[in-house]
Amino acid sequence: MPGGRKSSSVPTTRLGRIVQFGLMSGELAVATAIGAAKQVSRGERPDLAAAALSPGNAQMLAKRLSGLRGPAMKLGQLLSLQGEDLVPEEFRAALTSLRSQGYSMPETQLRRVLGREYGRGWRAKFRDFDFEPVAAASIGQVHRATRRDGRRLALKVQYPGVARSIDSDVDNLASLLRRLDFLPMKLDVAEIVAEAKRQLRVETDYEAEADNLAKYHRLVADMPGVVVPRVDRSLSTRRILAMEWIEGDPLGSIADESVPQSVRDHAARSLLELLFREFFEFRFMQTDPNVDNYLYRRDAGVIALLDFGSVGRYSAEFVEGMRRISRAAIAGDEAGIRAGAFEAGYAHPDDPEDVISNSVAMIRLACEPIARPGPYDFASAGLMARARDHGIAAAFGEGLRPPPTATMFLHRKMAGTFLLCAQLRARVDMHAIAARYL
Repeated sequence: MPGGRKSSSVPTTRLGRIVQFGLMSGELAVATAIGAAKQVSRGERPDLAAAALSPGNAQMLAKRLSGLRGPAMKLGQLLSLQGEDLVPEEFRAALTSLRSQGYSMPETQLRRVLGREYGRGWRAKFRDFDFEPVAAASIGQVHRATRRDGRRLALKVQYPGVARSIDSDVDNLASLLRRLDFLPMKLDVAEIVAEAKRQLRVETDYEAEADNLAKYHRLVADMPGVVVPRVDRSLSTRRILAMEWIEGDPLGSIADESVPQSVRDHAARSLLELLFREFFEFRFMQTDPNVDNYLYRRDAGVIALLDFGSVGRYSAEFVEGMRRISRAAIAGDEAGIRAGAFEAGYAHPDDPEDVISNSVAMIRLACEPIARPGPYDFASAGLMARARDHGIAAAFGEGLRPPPTATMFLHRKMAGTFLLCAQLRARVDMHAIAARYL
């Protein structure tokens, strides 16, 4: 394609997708057998687990999932969020790459999708339509278009067959990974599979995402540092989401050391202000802090948030419980943190003391940026690495209870936002931000 993005037709039939899973299974099994044979030739005792978990197999799996798109690719992305104690680093790295290596649809398949959604003569709805996608991900791809009245749009077009293949794709991939011993027995695959299916059903409903986008646009209308595109209902369908085109640079582009510290700090401050306001005030949160979901407009110092397929809604009781935990952490109130951990489900009063202590320690780590006044240096603090290492050590010692399901995407948003701030090497007084919401 002109822009250099790889394209391949999306398998749309159940049989076609099953064939792809069969090919993937065969390739991985053969590669594993070859790896074991090489171990024997070197005089080593054959270790099928080590052969299966080779970097080559990891890359092969990621490539196949990228070609399948949809539910299989999304499950791979969710697995990439698991800790290194549960999913080996080679596989985590390969699965993480799924966020940025999506194939696009060929133009012929794209035209069929547009015709099915808009009807015959759909091209007359637009003054201009760019068939080269500006982005491609697990569920769909994004195109630039111009309405007849001159307004510029971003059109998110869903891959065909994705919505109806959710259950079969996710089940087939989970079964394949288990059968080839790619996943450890202690990993709760059933919970991840259920969450992947739930999230996919939400993310493939573009009418629901349009509602999320419109609601969020209203909520942040008075925030000077954040902008959200307007929905174009007239050109949106269940499988196409039309929204205002927003100019900006990728957020990651300002992470370079040549960008002034003040610019990076300002962007991070906007992200963190949004994080606290989403949870404690709106109780409605965009929960996918992937760097590709943000743009930055240097001229105005504004962050644009683009994707609302994954959102969290939180009860007043849940938010108030998290507020109590945060206050206790700031005050250094150990008893208050323990009580909050029990209330939220991070620990239980009947748990062994090491489980309770580890839960309290993880809460203190998560609250470290807000604990003291003054700028918090996200890069030098190494918070995410320390939290990861503590979690791995505790999990290996069976000294940490899995976090409650209700907190899964809240944790993802927090961790992802902190990671973005670290990538920006930002220094922000989070204590001052938190004080306005706690």
